[in-house]
Amino acid sequence: MSSTETTSDFFAHETAVIDAGCTIGAGSKIWHFSHIMQDAVLGESCNIGQNVVVSPGVVLGRNVKVQNNVSLYTGVTCDDDVFLGPSCVFTNVTNPRSAVVRRGQYTSTRVGRGASIGANATVVCGHDIGEYAFIGAGAVVTKTVPAYALVIGNPAKQLGWMSAYGHRLTFDENGRAACPESGELYNLTSEGVTLSSVK
Repeated sequence: MSSTETTSDFFAHETAVIDAGCTIGAGSKIWHFSHIMQDAVLGESCNIGQNVVVSPGVVLGRNVKVQNNVSLYTGVTCDDDVFLGPSCVFTNVTNPRSAVVRRGQYTSTRVGRGASIGANATVVCGHDIGEYAFIGAGAVVTKTVPAYALVIGNPAKQLGWMSAYGHRLTFDENGRAACPESGELYNLTSEGVTLSSVK
């Protein structure tokens, strides 16, 4: 874009590049030096930080927050309310080679509603992130992550469980835990964690 664009629908800084054929939801903001490519879809009220690449076919739900220097490659889908920390990276080819063209053979990754991915984390393609999961800073995700799971390290390993408000959950002998901020109650079973109710 040649100049700052402010409409009733969305805002884009004058240095942002927005290709024809993408869809940008109302209330979204796109900041310095970011590139939204053809056929990308941004939901309403998204915030795209500085120096972000959103590749063709990427889909972001409503209220997705993308911090500076994030690369979102074709095959990535983020559901509503996802947070992507600074410089986190998604891949879309499991065995890249410069001399071998694998365009069109991309492996998909889905990030569930409300999940957070920390700064400098890497998500290896083909491994979905469950809703409200919390990926620690610098983690390298090489497996599918369950809903509400807290994972850290390289390779990422599960350390515990998190509430939808981002607090560590401590379960009692009956597999029950309460979020200290929201009061929401959670159940832990062999199937994982589920939201039970509000106190």
